Amino acid sequence: MSKAESRPRLTAARKFELYLATRPANAPLGEILRQYGVHVDDLRNIERPVESAALAGLKGHGHHQVPVPDFSPAHAQHLEQELAEKTQALAELSVAYTLLEKKDRAESRASMWVSGSRRRSSK
Repeated sequence: MSKAESRPRLTAARKFELYLATRPANAPLGEILRQYGVHVDDLRNIERPVESAALAGLKGHGHHQVPVPDFSPAHAQHLEQELAEKTQALAELSVAYTLLEKKDRAESRASMWVSGSRRRSSK
């Protein structure tokens, strides 16, 4: 009999079943391992992910979990209106900023032109 024929395939469900079977303190470990066709090292390799997944699952359900807020259509409509108002205000501020920049550049050029023409006339 080959190795593959002697033991059934260890699916995740069968691995978990094996894990649970070996948990009682008085469980006949050697007999259970022979029944499943695994070695002690295989059992240890099964125990690690099962226990770490259990810990991770328990951590996710603690008090650190962020509650999902209630989200009504009225609230969504209010947020969309607020976004539209802020977008409009931003557009108006952008226009005002652009106009102020142009005004500053024009004044700067005018002052340079005036100071430059004074130098030429003094020569």
